[in-house]
Amino acid sequence: QVQLVESGGGSVQPGGSLRLSCVASGRIESFYGMGWYRQAPGKQRELVALIISDGKTRYGDSVKGRFTIFRDVAKNTLYLQMNSLKFEDTAVYYCNGVMVGADPTWGQGTPVTVMV
Repeated sequence: QVQLVESGGGSVQPGGSLRLSCVASGRIESFYGMGWYRQAPGKQRELVALIISDGKTRYGDSVKGRFTIFRDVAKNTLYLQMNSLKFEDTAVYYCNGVMVGADPTWGQGTPVTVMV
């Protein structure tokens, strides 16, 4: 089974930027779709962004215009570029991959903290 490992989280001031990476142990082309989700303390996990095999993307309303999801097939890596970060973006960010007919694959998560 392909495993996913996130990195790139950390602390950043409001208005700052971070780029998250999600490296797959196999070919990311194996996934029909991949995405980023986040979970803040006391809240449910929510969709941040996803990208499907034809390259189409979809974003959560709260991050539209600020975050960009993209992938590098040659590096088997999914990215999330986060700009204009806000306090409310603080959460643990998880990478997800979906193969047809299989349960979703999740990474272990990487924390993002937006603070002064």
